[in-house]
Amino acid sequence: MACVVWHVPVTTTGTGSTAALRLFRMRDGRRCAVGFSSPEALAALLGPAQAYTELGEAALRVLTGPLGVDTLVLDPGLVAPPVATAVAPGASPGAAPAPAPTVHLQHR
Repeated sequence: MACVVWHVPVTTTGTGSTAALRLFRMRDGRRCAVGFSSPEALAALLGPAQAYTELGEAALRVLTGPLGVDTLVLDPGLVAPPVATAVAPGASPGAAPAPAPTVHLQHR
């Protein structure tokens, strides 16, 4: 059986010598790992500057399992609308904005 290669987004250090898997959240809040069937599909959703590595599904499961991540999404679609900057309850309008939420993904 041939191994299907997933193009998995990663974050890298400033020197590019270390990479870490980028994890996302499902609409229900569960963490998930994502992969794309091609570099073009990855760039279309996450942008052309997004770093990635190539992994098989089994390797991705081995890497994410100890983190409690058991959901993998292949070729996800963005479902969350852009979020406007919000002011935290009780904060003054000139205060620092609330942190932006994580991108939410759905199963395909």
